[in-house]
Amino acid sequence: MIAVAGITASNAQSTKKTKLPKVEGAGMVFENETIDYGTIAHNADGNRQFVFVNNGTKPLIITNTQGSCGCTVPTTPKEPIAPGAKGIIGVKYATDRVGAFTKTVTVTSNAEGQPTKVLTIKGTVLPDPVKS
Repeated sequence: MIAVAGITASNAQSTKKTKLPKVEGAGMVFENETIDYGTIAHNADGNRQFVFVNNGTKPLIITNTQGSCGCTVPTTPKEPIAPGAKGIIGVKYATDRVGAFTKTVTVTSNAEGQPTKVLTIKGTVLPDPVKS
């Protein structure tokens, strides 16, 4: 089942139909372009996922993902994403770094009209209670 911005195939038949705009070529529409970790514990799980759908007519190929620093490590889908299919870009933030953060992940692909897309992660890591 495809879920985009809270709309799933099963509940899409409500009074208003929300459809992704189709693009010629490959497309990439994210559920969220910003992930807010909120306030998290020191050394907490820093893994999160950016979920997207290929809203195009051709396979989407992600050629590169790059974090804005070494503390932000993205993972890239290796296989092309078929038209209408979902994909995931994973990101891991190093939660051993205390304090507020805002970092970006730049995605490079063959998406029509947007060969690069910048995604954002943000939040605050609390101090280590053992060292406080």
